[in-house]
Amino acid sequence: MKKSNKYGRVLGKMKSIQNAIFAAVSILVLSAVLIVTAVSMKYTRSSIFENSVVYTRTIIHQMNQNIDSYINYMDNIASMLAESEDAQYYLFSDLESGENRSRLLSQYAAILKGRDDIKNLGILRIGGKYLINEGTQQLNANLDIEAQEWYQEAMKSDGESGLTSSHVQHAIAGERPWVITLSRRIPNTMEASGGEDGVFFIDLNYSAISELCDQNSIGEKGYVFILDAEGNIVYHPQQQQLYNELQTENIEIVMNADSDTVLTDDGDNGKLYTISRSEKTGWTVVGCTNVGELLKRSRQAQSIYLLTAIVLVIGSLLISSAIARNITLPIQRLRDSMARVQVGDFEAADVEVVSENEIGSLTTSFNVMTHRIQELMEQNIYEQEEKRKSELKALQSQINPHFLYNTLDSIIWMAEGKKNEEVVLMTASLARLLRQSISNEDELVSVGQEVEYARSYLTIQKMRYKDKLEFQIDVAPEICGVQIIKLVLQPIIENAIYHGLKYKESRGLLVVHGYRDGNNAVLEVIDNGVGMDQETLEHIFEQHKVNYHSNGVGVYNVQKRLQLYYGKEYGIAYESRTGQGTKATITIPMDQEVAHETV
Repeated sequence: MKKSNKYGRVLGKMKSIQNAIFAAVSILVLSAVLIVTAVSMKYTRSSIFENSVVYTRTIIHQMNQNIDSYINYMDNIASMLAESEDAQYYLFSDLESGENRSRLLSQYAAILKGRDDIKNLGILRIGGKYLINEGTQQLNANLDIEAQEWYQEAMKSDGESGLTSSHVQHAIAGERPWVITLSRRIPNTMEASGGEDGVFFIDLNYSAISELCDQNSIGEKGYVFILDAEGNIVYHPQQQQLYNELQTENIEIVMNADSDTVLTDDGDNGKLYTISRSEKTGWTVVGCTNVGELLKRSRQAQSIYLLTAIVLVIGSLLISSAIARNITLPIQRLRDSMARVQVGDFEAADVEVVSENEIGSLTTSFNVMTHRIQELMEQNIYEQEEKRKSELKALQSQINPHFLYNTLDSIIWMAEGKKNEEVVLMTASLARLLRQSISNEDELVSVGQEVEYARSYLTIQKMRYKDKLEFQIDVAPEICGVQIIKLVLQPIIENAIYHGLKYKESRGLLVVHGYRDGNNAVLEVIDNGVGMDQETLEHIFEQHKVNYHSNGVGVYNVQKRLQLYYGKEYGIAYESRTGQGTKATITIPMDQEVAHETV
């Protein structure tokens, strides 16, 4: 780290970053090329190719030995069971007791439990007794056992075990496993019984041979397959494709080979077969390697110059990258700081000045600029907040003087007419209205309080207009506690009365409806007045359309306050049809804190 910092300080003093990086990379790349030139001719193609062949030959011989050991182990199991007295007595004696069968089944169970690679094992005598696995399996009654390859192999062998290639075992009723069968003849030593000799057989899972062949790799495209003494395939990784004639294999060339390696073609599409024959099983283990893959390996020797050059160039680039990182680290920090500034995070925007070049000067200027921008933004935010508060206070104080005068005139008229109860009701409603709009200094009130304020206003208006106005208020209790900026409903209701219901010839109805919609609280002001045409509806929120003489604080100001406080996605939405009425929908969030923070 100290050495890296030293390089960073040295290169940082250069006046040009381009010159610093160019000088470092040029020196390193030139050194790499010189080193590659000196070592490139020390390797040859032939040595790599021969080493690959020797390596493959060793793997195939080892596989053959592993298979021989595996088959020899299975042969010992077969010999032990086939030559036991229990097998003799069970198959050939008419006097055998259940003890012979029980001991055989115990031996079978111990073998099957400890060996997952054994699918079936058993003894049988043509036309006589048989005992397979747990003793419950039945022979296939429709199968000629004597015609089976494994049975014939056992009978041909003189005291030795026979081994088949892979096949489907049909001998057991209801089963069709793909196996390799090792079988052994059981001579009938009891002359009194007469008849055929017996056979012991072990069905080996096909996967067991597959696992032995897959234990070692002979390249990305190489594979191993096994042939029996007649050239039949015992195992092949693409055995299904061979049976379906989708792939071919040079079996004849392998079986007739005089050496343990056969090369079918000198081109990239040729194959190199490495052969190892087993005296134990008679099988031939063959490793097939793609010549193109071997040539690819051999070309590594011929192309060692290029590979070494690449390695050295990569090393040079890594070293130069570390040096360049020390040089360009201030740029990265400056970029990250700009990203933070873009999202408004000025607290962590300062960038440390670590060099004296152009970047150092740019970093210093950037720090000064961000500090100044932060100051201006904070000042602007403060001014906007104060402006918003002033606007809200001004709007709250803009109760229509004509409405107040008319209400007072109505009270005087009612007093002169000795309508004391109506005077009391209207005066109380006016007092509550004034208290809400003037005396309450809070910016927010509950929806319930806002609704009660609207109720007082509507009570006064109903008394003024007598038979011209009816109203209904239906607000769900679950939203009554939600906070809302005050003086929202009254201007909307006032607008509905003066522009919708006032000019209606018959009695008008105004409904205030409140409910919860997901994460929002919704208040609707619905009237059955004269409605608005499309042009008026499109311009209802424009400031120059507000008529303060007839519309109080105006829907423009209400909409502006709602969106200023809650965000652009909230506020008032109007629906109206001429001659049918108008509906104003006020939407605010239930979660007040989150909403206000996003403004």
